[in-house]
Amino acid sequence: MRDEESRNATIVCGSPGAGKSTYGKILAKKLQAAFIDIDTATERLVRLSLSLSGHDPDDRDSTFFKNNFRQPVYDQLFDIARENLTQIDVVIAGPFTKELRDTKWPEKLESLLKASVEIHYIYCNPDVRKKRMLQRANPRDTGKFANWHTLNTYYDDEKPPLFKHILVDNSKELEKITEEVRTGIRKKLT
Repeated sequence: MRDEESRNATIVCGSPGAGKSTYGKILAKKLQAAFIDIDTATERLVRLSLSLSGHDPDDRDSTFFKNNFRQPVYDQLFDIARENLTQIDVVIAGPFTKELRDTKWPEKLESLLKASVEIHYIYCNPDVRKKRMLQRANPRDTGKFANWHTLNTYYDDEKPPLFKHILVDNSKELEKITEEVRTGIRKKLT
């Protein structure tokens, strides 16, 4: 797409608890890229803003959150990525659930980030996701457990993107996934 000075942005996306952050950190290290995680980049301000507006600071699934915070959170993530892309490649981790349905999303990202874009879609079966979410014991998952059936139904219906991407089945043990990333074993899909 671009000349030899081009930078690369790798997007790591998928459902909650699929292992995006863990996989993204390993991948960033392998690629010697900056790692930008949606929670690390925005969590403190989102929690404060929700609290100050009288809402649950752990909410990430309500209509209120999605209507008022979702887009600014993603905009902030991409602002940080653009700043870093002037110096180094980046790996960005976030759900990007809505964007996965847009067949033109990779092209839109390349235009927005002014970088080559590769998307890694992280899949993880629901039982493993729930186990991992329970182990991480993050307060923002509480609402997800309260509505696990609804959440699970929503993500079970989520199909892999229709655009070119790398599918990572993260249902295996972390050690196996880590080795696959390190050795570059990936299944490319179009």
